[in-house]
Amino acid sequence: MPDLLIELFSEEIPARMQGTARETLRKMVTDGLVEAGLIYAHAAAFSTPRRLTLAIEGLTAESPTLREERKGPQTTAPEKAIEGFLRSTGLTRDQLEIRDDKKGQVYFAVVTRPGRQAPGIIAEVLEKTIRTFPWPKSMRWGAGSLRWVRPLHGILCLLTSEAGAEVVPLDIDGIRAGNTTRGHRFMAPDEFSVTSFEDYAAKLKSAKVVLDSAEREEIIWNEAKTLAFARGLEVVEDRGLLTEVAGLVEWPVALMGDIAEDFLALPPEVLQTSMKEHQKFFSVRNPATGRIEGFVTVANRETADNGATILKGNLKVLSARLSDAKFFWEHDLRVVRTEGLEGMGAGLAHVTFHNKLGSQAERIARIEALAREIAPLTGAAPDLAAQAARVVKSDLRSAMVGEFPELQGLMGSYYARAEGLPDAVADACKGHYSPLGPSDEVPTDPVTVAVALADKIDTLTGFWAIDEKPTGSKDPFALRRAALGVIRLVLGNGLRVKLADVFAPRISAHVVNRYYSGKLDVLSALSDLQIPEDFKEGAELQFSGSVKAIDPDDYASAVEHFPDLADKLQDLLSFFHDRLKVFLKEQNIPYDVIDAVLSMPGADDLTLVVKRAEALTAFLKTDDGTNLIQGFKRANNILTQAEEKDGVEYSFGADPKFADTAEEKALFAALDRAEAAIAPAMQAEDFAAAMAAMAALRAPIDAFFTAVQINADNQILRRNRLNLLSRIRQICLSVADLTKVEG
Repeated sequence: MPDLLIELFSEEIPARMQGTARETLRKMVTDGLVEAGLIYAHAAAFSTPRRLTLAIEGLTAESPTLREERKGPQTTAPEKAIEGFLRSTGLTRDQLEIRDDKKGQVYFAVVTRPGRQAPGIIAEVLEKTIRTFPWPKSMRWGAGSLRWVRPLHGILCLLTSEAGAEVVPLDIDGIRAGNTTRGHRFMAPDEFSVTSFEDYAAKLKSAKVVLDSAEREEIIWNEAKTLAFARGLEVVEDRGLLTEVAGLVEWPVALMGDIAEDFLALPPEVLQTSMKEHQKFFSVRNPATGRIEGFVTVANRETADNGATILKGNLKVLSARLSDAKFFWEHDLRVVRTEGLEGMGAGLAHVTFHNKLGSQAERIARIEALAREIAPLTGAAPDLAAQAARVVKSDLRSAMVGEFPELQGLMGSYYARAEGLPDAVADACKGHYSPLGPSDEVPTDPVTVAVALADKIDTLTGFWAIDEKPTGSKDPFALRRAALGVIRLVLGNGLRVKLADVFAPRISAHVVNRYYSGKLDVLSALSDLQIPEDFKEGAELQFSGSVKAIDPDDYASAVEHFPDLADKLQDLLSFFHDRLKVFLKEQNIPYDVIDAVLSMPGADDLTLVVKRAEALTAFLKTDDGTNLIQGFKRANNILTQAEEKDGVEYSFGADPKFADTAEEKALFAALDRAEAAIAPAMQAEDFAAAMAAMAALRAPIDAFFTAVQINADNQILRRNRLNLLSRIRQICLSVADLTKVEG
């Protein structure tokens, strides 16, 4: 079985596109070959800045002959129907077969599609792949219509078998497929021919091209670590930068340089970010001091002076970049020392957060008020939490964050310490954005947690108030991430927060304040609104009566005038429950268990929900739990059917004096014991004890169903037993909504 080698040789492909392009080439070509009837054993794709390569092993030499039978219309069908069938099959009427069918004689077409040789199929698939390749951005060049990410110079398409190597004939806009390629642009630019993938890879290596991006990454990382180790330093690991740099070079050569003394006082993160973003340099750190003292750059060639000239040029550019960073740093420090962080952030009053939610300064005021309110729940001092909330966004107005937005928060912590603010405030500046994702660390400092919660809750309630919610895969304001952040902050710190109590006044304030600020179409519908005849947009409105009495933070009062507030609150809580389900599913808690506990009172207390879910999950893994669920469902089904049939609700209390059997009496006693144990255990949130008490019901319930006929002929006994089933249901449902548990 032959092997196939494809190389698409072009000008430099952007590093960020190479990984996706490799996978896309592999998928498009292999899917096309399989669809055409060819099969293969293995396929691997590679990339360098100037080429995409695909190697396929064990490809079949031709597609199989296919015989297809297609049933057509009856022989008595209208002529147009028969002609349409003939067109679809490409046959003539005398080539059709007539066969007997249940409803009469029917035309059948037997279509034989002969197999095709692999080269013809490969040429068609590859041409289609090249012409329809989904680059994020592509270009045309010259007079042709072909589009590629950068001008495409050559196509290598080689089919190799025991008989030798064969070039697959292909011509795309004047670019003819061949068996030749080129090596490194500078060190080995001459053309050479290849006969197989092994020959291709070996000759590329000789021509100073490392084909495999993973191998280039390994070379870069090992050389960088060796250079740093020789100086007693260490390279700061950055896998994303490593992948990007490997996509910029075909023959990586690591070079190490020193950072000038003038810049060593800059924060390490500033040095690291500046070198990464502008120069694609790896930072080199002194493990003893934590300072960034050097860098590693990766050249794309070997030089006679061992990279000295390259390093000198890079140092010159780096000095200019770091001079800018130093200027930003010193400018920001002067502002902080003269005006303080609050002074730095004063300009946020002129920065719009959202046109329906006000400025950044207005948002900060809301976060401050909420942080003060939340602080006791996190164990933080309210005044300290409020102070932190006032300044955590101030660095958005700094020159450094203006240049490097990814440093927001971090620079605020540096500036807070430079001003002499408490460490808790500085830590909140850095940590209040966290957690940013499922793997990000959850803050634990009380002040940071209070401000982080206030920040995220203000965002969520604000966008819910203006009906800017995530839809499908679209979430432009990262509200799912914000909700997950709240969940992880609450659960990670074991906080007891009733979300409804926190959300309700925030949504109310957003809605009321927005409508009070000039929304005449809404305000005019409210009672007692006085609008002067000469009113102009922006003028102050005069309110009287009930409208004037609305306190934006008074949810109950606001609902009277804005009834949809209740729907917004419930919708936001449902959104949180959906996010919680996803989060807990990753903790191996099933969806049905989560639904069972979310149906209980206190579902807006996330810590309480998780405690219940964990206890119920552990209970259901036991034999008692599994069997009790079956007993509960049996009792619930019998009771539900009887209530529907009789048109009454059997919940008036079963009487032990009508117990007719020993098993029935034993169940009464067991239910009394369980009820006495479950109620205080649930009150104390000792869910394990509640589950244990419920587990004790398993044997009495099993024995009851085995020995007792529920629908007895004696109606007194029947009603009593149905009321007994109701008691089983009520006791079990007091622990969790077991109707939602799949059994």
